[in-house]
Amino acid sequence: MAGIGFALRKLTRRDDLLGIAQGYGHSAVTAAGPWLLTIISVSSIVLLGSKSVSVDDLNTFRLIVIYNFAFSLVFSGPIVMVATRFLADSIYAKDVSSAPGLMIGALSIVFALQAIPATIFYFFYVDLPMGTRMIATANFFIVAGIWLVSVFLTALKDYNGITLTFATGMALGLASTYLLAPSLGITGMLLGFSAGLALILFMIVARVLAEYRYPAVRLLQFGPYFKKYWELAASGLVYNLGIWIDKWVMWSAPEAVTLKSKLISYPNYDSAMFLAYLTIVPSMAAFILAVETDFFESYLRFYRDIQKHATFATIEANHRKIVDSILRGARNFLILQSSVCLSAILLAPNIFSALNIDFGQLGMFRIGTLGAFFHVMFLGASIIISYFDKRMSMLKLQVLFLVSNGALTWLFLRLGFPFYGYGYFLSSAIAFVASFFVIARFVGDLPYHTFVVDNTSAR
Repeated sequence: MAGIGFALRKLTRRDDLLGIAQGYGHSAVTAAGPWLLTIISVSSIVLLGSKSVSVDDLNTFRLIVIYNFAFSLVFSGPIVMVATRFLADSIYAKDVSSAPGLMIGALSIVFALQAIPATIFYFFYVDLPMGTRMIATANFFIVAGIWLVSVFLTALKDYNGITLTFATGMALGLASTYLLAPSLGITGMLLGFSAGLALILFMIVARVLAEYRYPAVRLLQFGPYFKKYWELAASGLVYNLGIWIDKWVMWSAPEAVTLKSKLISYPNYDSAMFLAYLTIVPSMAAFILAVETDFFESYLRFYRDIQKHATFATIEANHRKIVDSILRGARNFLILQSSVCLSAILLAPNIFSALNIDFGQLGMFRIGTLGAFFHVMFLGASIIISYFDKRMSMLKLQVLFLVSNGALTWLFLRLGFPFYGYGYFLSSAIAFVASFFVIARFVGDLPYHTFVVDNTSAR
């Protein structure tokens, strides 16, 4: 993300408010485009569709979208991580001729892997009309494709293209859903929403092919990377499982509901957590725009000077600059996210009243907001760790987050309604504290790790 962060940072240095607003706006879409689109679109569609379809159809539509985003994210995670690493290495080597083949090959693998679970789920489990099943399955594949191809847009540094793509797709999805829902019901809603997502997918693919004008050959050239970087693939799977495990556990709560279609959920918990996730968007935007770019400059200077055989004094000075950039970024990150978090908790009753949200979600939203506070801190720490290629450390942290989130959510579920959400909060806090110690230990001894531990010629 650092590459597009530098491009966005230029907007904020134009000495006008519009440039700052554009910089942070584009950064927010870049950081959280797909799921931000989901929350806004689904909320708007449910609001618009409430006048033309039944409550049961609205709930079914909402759950189909949630299921598709959740499981497509989990199943595509390993491929996305490995493809991202291959693309990053290609950009570093200044040879992106394999980019079109990488995109098509990775999409083929993603679609092939997801075909089995999607088919079994929609054609042998859920109870829906055949047309709805087919469109729901198509929606599943489209969402999975978006998770993957979005990587290429950020690599292009095309922030205008990213924002325009998601805005156009969302507008088409909303308009199509509004027009089709009265006559086709849930099938029309899914068809309209899928049309918007399909436009996003096709626009991204077209933009990538237009930028990388090379033949799409050697589609599986990145295949050996799965063996070489298996920790990355595992991290992609485990982390995404960790994000969703608490929701799945809570679907077994006494308050959970099962629709006629056999889809299960706990609407209040899901909605409260999705609202809580929105509080991290400003911090994610700031991370791309300022924190990561500042760190990356120090990081790059440290390793480039080593390659140029810098003196020990220079290496020590660069090391201090890396530490200072991390501390400076952590401080700014902490101030921004804590301000947003505190504001959301204090203003929650007013927000819920204005949006007509069930106050039964209030406690879960507040504790979920605290959980999101630590979660985004954990995410930022994970990105910093990833820069130093500590893949096994990353995988262990993701496993810790997955296991603690699942186990603690299950534990607090047994304690009753007042404790709902505490599992996610505590697991996020545990994961962040663990990641903090990993960074402190590694970065504190960075020259030693660079010249001894990670130096293959010294072994």
